[in-house]
Amino acid sequence: MQVDFYHLTATPLDRALPQIAAKVVESGARLLIVTARDEQRADLDRLLWTYRPDSFLPHAQAGTGDDSVQPVLLAPAVTPTNQARHVALVDGQWRDEALAFDRAFHFFEDEHIAAAREAWRALGGRDGVERRYWKQSDTGRWEQAA
Repeated sequence: MQVDFYHLTATPLDRALPQIAAKVVESGARLLIVTARDEQRADLDRLLWTYRPDSFLPHAQAGTGDDSVQPVLLAPAVTPTNQARHVALVDGQWRDEALAFDRAFHFFEDEHIAAAREAWRALGGRDGVERRYWKQSDTGRWEQAA
């Protein structure tokens, strides 16, 4: 299982997440996007329809239709009712339930850096968990730092 930590500094979540989601969907996989905040889920729902003028990411919010057919599902908890094997935690909060997936993306901003560091340390001792830390360069490109 792979956990990618994305420290959002120069690029906000609304630009970073659609890129990751699009890559997951293009690979034929499914993605569960988790945030406990209702307003954030609503904002992301709108974003995924409009983030690029020439495309959209097919998605839904959990419980608003047939979750099982959604390539991308927005949810308040780590419950992959769309059978996703990839999960994106976007509210800055790590959840150990993400370890049941093949890959987890943990997005966090400076206000959640202490919690992200704690999650990084805790995951370091887990068998079968590969951690990667991504930071942004001065030009906004993602670079693997650890």
